[in-house]
Amino acid sequence: MAQRPVFISSIKERDYVKIQDVEFEWFPGFSVKQKQRSIDSFHKSFENLYPSANILEISSKSDKKLGVALSAFNLMIKTKNNKEFSVETAFQASKVFEQGGPFIDLYEKTSKEAKKDERIKSSGKLLYFKFFSRRWELEPKTLFYDWLYVNALSTNNELSKQVIEYDAFTDIEFNPQKSINCQAKSVALYVSLYKLNLLNKALNSVEDFKEIVFQNEKIDEEKREVEEKELKTDQLSLFDEIINEK
Repeated sequence: MAQRPVFISSIKERDYVKIQDVEFEWFPGFSVKQKQRSIDSFHKSFENLYPSANILEISSKSDKKLGVALSAFNLMIKTKNNKEFSVETAFQASKVFEQGGPFIDLYEKTSKEAKKDERIKSSGKLLYFKFFSRRWELEPKTLFYDWLYVNALSTNNELSKQVIEYDAFTDIEFNPQKSINCQAKSVALYVSLYKLNLLNKALNSVEDFKEIVFQNEKIDEEKREVEEKELKTDQLSLFDEIINEK
């Protein structure tokens, strides 16, 4: 048995995506057939919990053409000067490490080549991302990936029209114990923003995207700062009382 998350588009959820962990039978092996057996088991377990949901696997192992096309390995970004590369390639090429990066030559590589480039693994700690001339910090954790993916999907009219027919998404290769960013989560986010009529506003600028998508993370951070300040004040007050007693 295995457990993986399903990302559900939700207009009520704080971050527009509900995460539902689901346990299912895992079929070991690297073949597409074995992966699809696991996906089928995964989806059936989820449908037992949410019978009315319309679920889609987002990966190159999906049994639906739409799911394969929406894989970050296949979803393309086209620049103003007609340069084209995948979301995965852009994500890997934008990484800046302690000992190198961004490795802009990766834009000429395939998704698989970019992800498996030795420098990605041997250049030390990841410091930030640099996509063209803009620097992206590592917090909020999925900001850069989500922004990159949602932007790319929004420019593909055919895929964006089809995907809004679904409301739950999986990626059989994603393990939350090992990774942070997930294409299935980014798709669920896209669908929620579309349904809430927030998509155009969110894509107006990076600042707008961050404000809309990660507003609750900002609220939580501010709340933590207030709590820490209050705790520090309480500690100082207690210390003063002890001093005065002496």
